[in-house]
Amino acid sequence: MLEQLSQPLPLENPILIFSLILFIILLAPIIFHMFKIPDLVGLIIAGAIIGPNGLDILERDSSIVLFGTVGLLYLMFVAGLEINMSDFKKNGKKGLLFGFFTFSIPMTLGGLSGYYILGFSIPTSILLASMYASHTLITYPIISKYGITKNRAVTVTISGTVITDILALLVLAVIVGMETGELSNFFWIKLTISTIVFGTIVIYGFPYLVRWFFKKIDDSVSKYIFVVALVFLAAFLSELAGLEGIVGAFLAGLSLNRLIPNTSALLNRIEFVGNTLFIPFFLIGVGMLIDYRVFISDWTTIYVAVTMTIIATVSKYSAAWLAQQSFRFSKDERLLIFGLSNSQAAATLAAVLVGYQVIIGITPEGEPVRLLSDSILNGTIIMILFTCIIAPFATQKASQNIAVSEITEEELVNNEDIRDRVLVAIHNPENIEEMINLAVTVKSKKANASITALNVIPSENHDAGTEKKSKTLLEKAAKVASGSDNRLDTIMRYDEDPANGIKNAVKEHKITNVILGIRKHSDIIPSFLGTLTDKVLSKCATTTMIYRPYQPLSTVKRYMVVIPPDAEKEIGFPYWLIRLWNIGKNTGSKILFYANSTMISILKEVQNKQYIDADYIEFGEWEDFLIISRDIKDNDALIIIMSRRTYPSYTRNMNQVPSYLSKYFNKNNYILIFPVQLGIGEQDSDVLKSIPHTDANDGFEELANVMAGLFRRLK
Repeated sequence: MLEQLSQPLPLENPILIFSLILFIILLAPIIFHMFKIPDLVGLIIAGAIIGPNGLDILERDSSIVLFGTVGLLYLMFVAGLEINMSDFKKNGKKGLLFGFFTFSIPMTLGGLSGYYILGFSIPTSILLASMYASHTLITYPIISKYGITKNRAVTVTISGTVITDILALLVLAVIVGMETGELSNFFWIKLTISTIVFGTIVIYGFPYLVRWFFKKIDDSVSKYIFVVALVFLAAFLSELAGLEGIVGAFLAGLSLNRLIPNTSALLNRIEFVGNTLFIPFFLIGVGMLIDYRVFISDWTTIYVAVTMTIIATVSKYSAAWLAQQSFRFSKDERLLIFGLSNSQAAATLAAVLVGYQVIIGITPEGEPVRLLSDSILNGTIIMILFTCIIAPFATQKASQNIAVSEITEEELVNNEDIRDRVLVAIHNPENIEEMINLAVTVKSKKANASITALNVIPSENHDAGTEKKSKTLLEKAAKVASGSDNRLDTIMRYDEDPANGIKNAVKEHKITNVILGIRKHSDIIPSFLGTLTDKVLSKCATTTMIYRPYQPLSTVKRYMVVIPPDAEKEIGFPYWLIRLWNIGKNTGSKILFYANSTMISILKEVQNKQYIDADYIEFGEWEDFLIISRDIKDNDALIIIMSRRTYPSYTRNMNQVPSYLSKYFNKNNYILIFPVQLGIGEQDSDVLKSIPHTDANDGFEELANVMAGLFRRLK
């Protein structure tokens, strides 16, 4: 018995090894947090302690390398997924410029210091400089924890990361090819063609495959496995093209960005698995590479390591400072850029290991002469350690300051009266998931925003079987919401008139938005709107959305929004516009507005303050819906802004909407939005009073400013 408890070191029992690593992942952040050491650094130090160069408890074997590689690819994939594509396009030029800064400055300083200070050859100095230029977004989980992934500095840094890592890895390929005699015209032709083919497959082929798969398969587990399989396929294709796998993983994240919205359950699952298992494995594996003995055994290594660490840190800080000055960022945003871009790990490790394996000669004693020597290899590990210690501290401090600065005065007060409450009236099990997905997409991001699912049972059907069916529907809705890390309240009530039941629920729970559903394969009949107006819309003054999900919301490429004239004159205008903006920001899909010149001017004012990917088409005659039917394509969705009778934007042509939908748009998702009327409750009376009631000839600046304020309050 005692012999079984006594295990030789390093441990060989796979069960014991996995259990130990899980306890390290659990306890290391807690222990090191007591000393105010960031979680990421704690895991790296823990890896150094238990690794072969520390207490030799664990060996850095193939399993550690495998899980670490998965974690690294996960890290790059998630970084690509969480980029706001609208902001990415908006800040594209800034990202290119920062990529130039963060590549050229380290290359210049690194090359000069390697040749003149460390005395290396020109090829070795250039390769060393490329290691300074590359960096890994190892501190990305910190900004994700603080909820500032949409900050402009983050978007610019990630854009620059793509550029500098690709260029650094190209330098690696060129230097190795030159030293091994493989550099030729064929080398350049092969690299160019293979990169173009790889990029085309990932950027254009992967979204097509995922959209097709999501339409055919409803199982959430299958979706997760399919997406992750594509990530590793992209990494493999990247290596075939002569690049590193991290480039493929990141590019896969970018290409699938719009198909996996940041409000989706799928993204929540991807992040959960990566942050709890694979990424910590990667950090522990990095720590296992650290050999503390080089500090006392080899002064040359210490000299090289100190020089490398100083040059890498100074060059990355210089790039961040130049970015701040060029883009007029704040000091905290400069520190955030530096924290994200200073950590050396993935591409740096790849470069040093590849360079270390390249033998360029033999000494008289028969020893191999390597492109990167032992002192550079050990010095690189030390540089990785120190940059991975500096970067989390900088990122955490900047993230805290930025997160605090983004909290508005209203959010600090945390006024319960301005809560955003979305009610989903469910009845059909086939569209519950998509209705909840829409609710998650349109609701605000505030902590006190809520989603409520309601099922109304007619009083005459009051029996055990009906009640059990209702509970099953509500439980399914709650499960769907929890998959995206959203809490959902459920209500089951009896009423002779379902519309009356909805009205009472809206009043009792101070609901701000109502979502009603239509079955996927049901046509909307001409009498539908009249009946709905009489029974629901006339009783519920809140913003109401009628949703027919023909395909999963995540597979929609564009939203075509039709807005009637004078819609801006209605009191509910800012409220439905906020929902549209949330759709644009949370899904990343393009929104195409069909409206008259007056409305387009207002929308552009709002877009200047709250950017989304949007285009505008002047459209004033509702009689000609054929224009829109010609423009709409597969994977497009239609949103029509409706109105209640006697209100400014109501037109008789709205009575023809059911016919239009059945005839021209029966294979597309569509949403009918009825603006709030008569006020949406006492809780928002202060906001309603602030909405200016302008004439058509008035300016739009005041209205745009009010909407910007509403976006901040309901963000």
